[in-house]
Amino acid sequence: MKNPGRHKVHSISEQHRILSLPSPSHPQVTVFNFDDIRYSTDERHSQLVLDLYCVSLKRDVQGKMLYGQGYYDFDEGVMVFTAPNQVVSNVRQEHRPSGWCVAFHPDFIRQYPLGKKIKGYGFFDYSVNEALHLSEKEEEMVIAIIQMMQREIAQPIDAFSQDVVVAHLELLLSYANRFYNRQFITRKDISSTLLTKFEALLSDYFNQAHTETSGPPAVSYFADQLNITPNYLSDMLRNLTGKGTLQHIQDALIEKAKELLSTTELSVSQIAYHFGFEYPQSFNKLFKKKLNLTPLEYRQSFNN
Repeated sequence: MKNPGRHKVHSISEQHRILSLPSPSHPQVTVFNFDDIRYSTDERHSQLVLDLYCVSLKRDVQGKMLYGQGYYDFDEGVMVFTAPNQVVSNVRQEHRPSGWCVAFHPDFIRQYPLGKKIKGYGFFDYSVNEALHLSEKEEEMVIAIIQMMQREIAQPIDAFSQDVVVAHLELLLSYANRFYNRQFITRKDISSTLLTKFEALLSDYFNQAHTETSGPPAVSYFADQLNITPNYLSDMLRNLTGKGTLQHIQDALIEKAKELLSTTELSVSQIAYHFGFEYPQSFNKLFKKKLNLTPLEYRQSFNN
């Protein structure tokens, strides 16, 4: 059943109407200040699903930020990123943050390298609970880029307008990517705690033989257990260990398989089914990819 509280926003113009902003200068890209918004009281706008990318810099945010299962204070600005088809809640509380928002339709960058590159920025899949914290200098840098973009969008459109704005967008996202990687480093204690919890969950999953009934664990299973998004978990693990979540899961599965191959008389097919593989060939392929040996060759190596 369709959620009556979710309203689909198809264009920049529609977004401006809902936020009671003046008509946009450009049909596919906009920059606006949160101070200029008059939030809708229409219940249909309580949750919005935008066909747009949005990059927001929020200042004077009150409260704490959730990381994993712990809360941490922040004092400077935060950046929040949403991609098309993500749900955005309409702010109704008395205190509202100030700051800026850059919104653009995917078609605006589709013919540029950024159109493909943007899919590699994991932060567009993060929830607001995993927003990017900015230092004072980083905040100033981001605001300067946003204001340059705003001035360019306000100019009459010419043959170079789109190229210039897309260049600003790419610069903004490149800095955001740098800041995100910095955040993983500065919050290394938090990330290390999440790594320890993840490793314990991974070990428990295989030791308790969940694979027989549920198959190999999905990345989303661990993200849910740790109260973070799958992409954030993979980025955190890759930053700490050089491997993403799926690689960790596969490595744990192979280690458990090696144990069964060397200490039991279970057939390769039985071991494959034990780990939830529908087809033994899929298990064989993964095993050989990891060890450059088939499961049978690995077992036979103990008899030589």
